Amino acid sequence: MKENLPACPVEITLQLIGNRWKVLIIRELLDGTKRFGELKKSIGNITQKVLTSNLRSMEESGLVTRKVYAEVPPKVEYSLTETGYSLDPILKSMFDWGEGYKNKTINK
Repeated sequence: MKENLPACPVEITLQLIGNRWKVLIIRELLDGTKRFGELKKSIGNITQKVLTSNLRSMEESGLVTRKVYAEVPPKVEYSLTETGYSLDPILKSMFDWGEGYKNKTINK
């Protein structure tokens, strides 16, 4: 985990999950362990480079674990850590807010 964290807790949260890809990766991993290809397919138009970079960053931050199996072809699986799973209520709140906003906007 990074030692130079901001003083503001909101800023810390944004630093850890503050881009759309990280939030979508967490959303997908909340359902359980996934392989790289499964993540890429379920997220949509994310490039391999961007997915790799975000997964590495999230692993470094302690949100995601990476398990490599010694087989050919190599098999790698990604899972949320306990810290990663603790973001579930935040994503649920974002979902609820987004639904409310969408419904309010559509019903104008």
